[in-house]
Amino acid sequence: MSAQAPSTEGVEAGFGGQVPAIEPLLAEVISTLTLVAHAYLADYDGRSPDLASAEVAIDVAADAFDRVKERLRPDERLAMTQMLTETRLTFIRKRDA
Repeated sequence: MSAQAPSTEGVEAGFGGQVPAIEPLLAEVISTLTLVAHAYLADYDGRSPDLASAEVAIDVAADAFDRVKERLRPDERLAMTQMLTETRLTFIRKRDA
């Protein structure tokens, strides 16, 4: 049985023949995970913060950022660094409360 590389034919067709750059995709993922982490940290309607889920979202966002940060424009890198730092600080305040 021989191993064959998977075909990218269907994937490329799904993007109109253009495979998107990874940087904007990861930027969107990082931003979304950071916003979700903030939602998990919120305490409203009698609901307690979900610290475990917030921590996972922050960790995955931070790992994705670490993988792509050198390929981002300086202004994007700064904005994401600030966003992740603010989210981490909010997490620490909630965790230690």
